Amino acid sequence: MTKPDDKELVRQVAGGDENAFLMLYDRYAAQVHALTLRILSDPMLAEEATQDTFLKLWSRARLYLAERGPVPVWLLTIARRTALDRLRLESRRPTLSTADDPDDLWRVIPDSKTTGEESRWRALYMAVQSLTPDHRQVIELAYYQGLSQSEIAETLGWPLGTVKTRMRAAMEQLRRVWGQP
Repeated sequence: MTKPDDKELVRQVAGGDENAFLMLYDRYAAQVHALTLRILSDPMLAEEATQDTFLKLWSRARLYLAERGPVPVWLLTIARRTALDRLRLESRRPTLSTADDPDDLWRVIPDSKTTGEESRWRALYMAVQSLTPDHRQVIELAYYQGLSQSEIAETLGWPLGTVKTRMRAAMEQLRRVWGQP
């Protein structure tokens, strides 16, 4: 018996199929939790954000458009937004990472059973690690902490133009190294 693919499971979830929902949960809960934990830096808040993400999957499955990207990317986008909303709600900001921080959380985001997605996450990890510390820092502040360029400039004490230049350069380098999905 072959396992249903993600798109089919989302279609079934949109129709109210609880078993399809549980299959998606089993496939992606670890990835969603790792991402929310990375953003929130609090296990309790990360668990709540993970639950909220899957509740949104249940209630919004009919909104998924396959032509816009694969299910894991869609789900992790929901998780990221949910975690950032929770961060804003809690009026909390995680501490800035430094070049000495262990980045093991990047490695646990992919589920070892999904070799295609796992290899893409590892490639992204390597691409981010190849950035200069300043470039990596602006990417982390923008993506994981949801800061605007103005907020990044204020946080780091840099001119806004410097932040914009480093963000643009970092994104260009990531596009070259990691490639377009």
